Amino acid sequence: MTRVLGATGTCDYISVHDGDTIRCGTDRIWLTGIDAPELSGSPRCEGERAAHPWRDDQLARQSRDELRAFLRNGRIELTREGKDRYGRTLATIRVGGQVPEIT
Repeated sequence: MTRVLGATGTCDYISVHDGDTIRCGTDRIWLTGIDAPELSGSPRCEGERAAHPWRDDQLARQSRDELRAFLRNGRIELTREGKDRYGRTLATIRVGGQVPEIT
């Protein structure tokens, strides 16, 4: 199935990095409206930052797996909104017309 990336083209394969970041080819996309915990190995989790609340391996894996499951529910539509300071594309996401449920 082809995944639609707004007006910027298509992506035949999307990979999930974590609960709020996906990749389309070499394009890193941060999903706005979602703030998932970081996985071990993230630059945000190095050194003294390792004990901060945004690092929770169990919740990070769970949010990643839930995003993967959500993406299997239909046609993926991304609306690109620009770039962040790290060079990631910022985008909102809908799958089958639905937005992710944030719990």
